[in-house]
Amino acid sequence: MQTIFITGTDTDAGKTYVAVALLQGLKALGYRTVAQKPVAAGVNAAGFNTDALQLQQHATEPLSYELVNPYGLEDAVAPHLAAAKAELVIDSSILSKELQKLQNVDADIALVEGAGGWLLPLDENCTMADWVTEQQLPVLLVVGMKLGCLNHALLTINEIERSGLKLLGWVANCIDPDMSYQQENISYLQQKLTAPCLGILPYQSEPQINTSLAAALVKQM
Repeated sequence: MQTIFITGTDTDAGKTYVAVALLQGLKALGYRTVAQKPVAAGVNAAGFNTDALQLQQHATEPLSYELVNPYGLEDAVAPHLAAAKAELVIDSSILSKELQKLQNVDADIALVEGAGGWLLPLDENCTMADWVTEQQLPVLLVVGMKLGCLNHALLTINEIERSGLKLLGWVANCIDPDMSYQQENISYLQQKLTAPCLGILPYQSEPQINTSLAAALVKQM
């Protein structure tokens, strides 16, 4: 199974939006998929994280919610703060065990969605990036197209490349319908980033089946 880690330039870059679009597109192309959000902060009244529920719903292979979201924290804040309030410790060894369970499922592709941005803290000493590097997962970057995204994208890619991980590519996710010079910003990133732009997703309320994006990702795997 090929496992891909999805990170973003910011908390609201649209990682889940892109992940769902990919899951839908991969399904349309005939791939069997699973998905996981190892750490999620913010749950609904029933105790479930809505991003994790979307991943569970759109993957082709049925998984328990507990496997899709091993750490679901109540407060919608930085996970290490939410965990401290809940008197929990986010144990990276548990994340690794749950990832192994995911990878043992009979499927073709696993999408693992991060929380927040690339250097999201899991505790006082460890970041999500540290864990992804330990697991040696190839990375897909979601760039939330808004004012400030150029700096966010360049800094994030510098950090990913510094880790030595393979950056499969990036997706321009147009989260701000009123962004000025949107195309010029996308063009700048296309010129400056060595990793390929796998797709440009227009602003819309719900992700649409996107086989071209899915096919572009598969080509880079």
